[in-house]
Amino acid sequence: MTVTAQRVHGPEEYLATAQEKFLQRAYLLPGLFSDPEIFRLEKERIFARAWHFVAHESEIPRPGDYVVRYVADDPLIIVRTESGEIRALYNMCRHRGMQVCRAEAGNAAFFRCPYHGWTYKNTGELIGVPFHREVYGAEGLQRGEWPLISVRLESYEGLLFANLDPEAIPLREYLGEATFYLDFYLKKSTAGLEVRGAPDRWIFPANWKLGADNFIGDAYHTAFTHRSTVEVGILPVPDANFHKDGPQAIVGPWAGGYVPNLPYAALYPHLVGTMRANLTPAHHAIMDHDLWQSHSTLFPNVSFLNAPGIMPGTAPVAYFTLRVWRPLGPDRMEIWSWYLVERDAPEEWKEASYRAYVLQFGTSGTLEQDDTENWSSITKVAKGQLARTIPLNYRMGLDHLQPLTDWPGPGQAYPVDYTEYAQRHFWTTYFEWMCSNSR
Repeated sequence: MTVTAQRVHGPEEYLATAQEKFLQRAYLLPGLFSDPEIFRLEKERIFARAWHFVAHESEIPRPGDYVVRYVADDPLIIVRTESGEIRALYNMCRHRGMQVCRAEAGNAAFFRCPYHGWTYKNTGELIGVPFHREVYGAEGLQRGEWPLISVRLESYEGLLFANLDPEAIPLREYLGEATFYLDFYLKKSTAGLEVRGAPDRWIFPANWKLGADNFIGDAYHTAFTHRSTVEVGILPVPDANFHKDGPQAIVGPWAGGYVPNLPYAALYPHLVGTMRANLTPAHHAIMDHDLWQSHSTLFPNVSFLNAPGIMPGTAPVAYFTLRVWRPLGPDRMEIWSWYLVERDAPEEWKEASYRAYVLQFGTSGTLEQDDTENWSSITKVAKGQLARTIPLNYRMGLDHLQPLTDWPGPGQAYPVDYTEYAQRHFWTTYFEWMCSNSR
């Protein structure tokens, strides 16, 4: 096949061409992974308008506790006020625009800008301006008119989501029936989840969408990208039938896949009972097919993995990780990776579960380094002028798989995990946000 480099005059034209090719043939244009102008539009059309995971409530348990988080380039202070309310404050002084909070986490009743000393309560109210009567006249500065900007913040089962758009639909409406699948992660225990330690963070040269694309349903890469872990027994040996019974499901902003693997064996015994008590019969029907292990992405850039950690010579133990693919540019991202565990789990089990997570998906984990090498290489190649025009094949399963007719959950499900239905759903959603004037 010979491809001739074609001149596309601007990001809007390239997006329109890319959308047409994808919707008609499931071909994806690589320039989406590297174009600076497309990244600029992503910040305007996706990151300024969608709901984004920023924290878990357990990270700020006491009044005054705060963490600093980001929606792309926008810095937020997620703080629990003295009344117990959790708020998101834009981390920018209203005087000269400096960050008022310079630490990543802590406890504070107020935030003071280090530039000129403007001071704000942790509710965002401006309470202190040095010499305000002398420098702003007899009446002084009208401090009530200059608070820190509040950003919309809503919660689902302890997960805190922020939205920069004050007119955005409520979080529950945004999630829709995706909550059914999130409940597999979030409602296993009546006590709920807690974050263990600060999130791991690392930066590398790759486009943010590649992480979201991979975690949403790429079971196909395991035997090749992670071959070394298969060889030493950390992952099972896959073949063409390895994922034949693990369906992929899609609904609203969510898509993911399930892998039949070790039914309940990696969970501590008490959790099996609470899972069945907390979840619905439809959830039970899925779990009864040994489908509790899963990987998924909630649009645009938060992914989930619930899996057994398998270490040679030890019994498998489950872990749950949540990660955000934070864009720092068209060719640079920062991964934020949280480990979460049931609050009422035995401490010994928590420690074993955490070790399993670190072994596989910590910053030096056996799996993480393989993935980041792939994504960095793709991003680098996608910068080429010819590469922008060479279509990538996203057609796996498109010509021969039909939706399951007896899937108990909402949305559509397809019978195997060796398919790209979930990825196609992600990219269809992406083009809806990037190319539609109705959002």
